[in-house]
Amino acid sequence: MTPEGKNLCRSGKYTLLYILSLLLFGSNGIIASYIDMDSCSIVFYRTMIGSIFLIGAFLTSGGRFRFFEIDRRHLLYIIGSGGAMGTSWMLLYEAYQRIGVGLASLLYYTGPVIVMVLSPMLFLEKLTVRKLLCFVVVIIGMVMTNLRQLQSGGDAFGLFCGLGSAVMYAFMVILNKKAESVTGMKNAAIQLTMSFLTVAFFVCFRGGPALSHKGEQWLWMLLLGLLNTGAGCCLYFSSIRHLPVQSISVLGYLEPLSALILSVALLHEHFSLLQGIGAVLILGGAVLMSSGDFQRHPERQ
Repeated sequence: MTPEGKNLCRSGKYTLLYILSLLLFGSNGIIASYIDMDSCSIVFYRTMIGSIFLIGAFLTSGGRFRFFEIDRRHLLYIIGSGGAMGTSWMLLYEAYQRIGVGLASLLYYTGPVIVMVLSPMLFLEKLTVRKLLCFVVVIIGMVMTNLRQLQSGGDAFGLFCGLGSAVMYAFMVILNKKAESVTGMKNAAIQLTMSFLTVAFFVCFRGGPALSHKGEQWLWMLLLGLLNTGAGCCLYFSSIRHLPVQSISVLGYLEPLSALILSVALLHEHFSLLQGIGAVLILGGAVLMSSGDFQRHPERQ
């Protein structure tokens, strides 16, 4: 096989691994719907199991946590990013329970759009007319998907949690991006561990995590923690190092799309025509914003 052919096969392999990780993440809300616990307890056990898995995988692969060698500012950024991720997940899982998996996932994935809009101030990146138009399209899509909920007196707090999860997602990405010297599995292990500690502090302050006496509940929880979180993060971080940034950005929207499809197919969540159009606008605007950004900067691939 020629070198070009080998590179193509290698790229295809990592693309498949990346897509698999996105499909696992997209099914998080589906699995959580079978766990009869409050949202904070679900995130508590998920981050605990997932962080133990990632730490074990990192150490088994020969990695070492030499914190004294890490730039202190970058370490603080990772700690802050982990805290933001834990907060984001607590809000997201509360939104799952209040407004449904599909709508909550769509709101959550406006987070990357928030990052792109803030990038001129934070990272001195140019905000183009294309980005602004795509942002307007996403906002219109958000209004269309949520209009029915608001008009029918739906769960306003659930919508707030969905939007809050997107804002905290943006904080997570921004802080993580600033921790330039901490990468790969080490980054994931530290961040997820800090996410667990953040959730643990909040849950313990409320009186401790819920406990279930049903064995099947813990099977779903183990599936969520080990497969969707631990193994999902391993697949995610082992594949993105070998893929173009544009592919990562655009393919990333398979996660909310798969969550939306699964919520309709398996949980029988109802989406009106107006909400369906809004979902297309959200995902389409976000993808166009991402692809347009990297077409202008091919060296970042």
